[in-house]
Amino acid sequence: MSIWWSLHLRREAASVPLARRLLMGTMETAGVDPDISFDLSVALSEACANAVEHAGTTTGYCVTAQIDGDRCRIEVADSGPGLPRDRFRHPPRPLSHRGQYAEHGRGLFLIEALVDHVHFDDRPGHGTVVSFDKVLKWRDGALAKAS
Repeated sequence: MSIWWSLHLRREAASVPLARRLLMGTMETAGVDPDISFDLSVALSEACANAVEHAGTTTGYCVTAQIDGDRCRIEVADSGPGLPRDRFRHPPRPLSHRGQYAEHGRGLFLIEALVDHVHFDDRPGHGTVVSFDKVLKWRDGALAKAS
């Protein structure tokens, strides 16, 4: 079974839990293991929060999710200014550090830690696409379980 959906969301904080709930509901209905669903939902929330916070003057962003076989692939795309180059070069600093990453900049690293593969397509001046995927585990009797 293949499940696919796409959302065009306004760039506002209330859109983040909406995308997360839709993903969680889809995965629960399909029979995905709750731990895998949770990891993917946190990664999605971080990617959406980045689009909301950093997409410049754009009014919206797009989320696409696909469960195909034993893999879930998610893409979050905006048309903002792109990611700051230093976000790709430095790991996050401890929370006790008062520097640049004390409160911000951890989301990209968290996404990398929660999924199997992640790709950041930084298009300076034209936005960012964050895509990631994870191999799924299934509950017993799952509706969409890969054969």
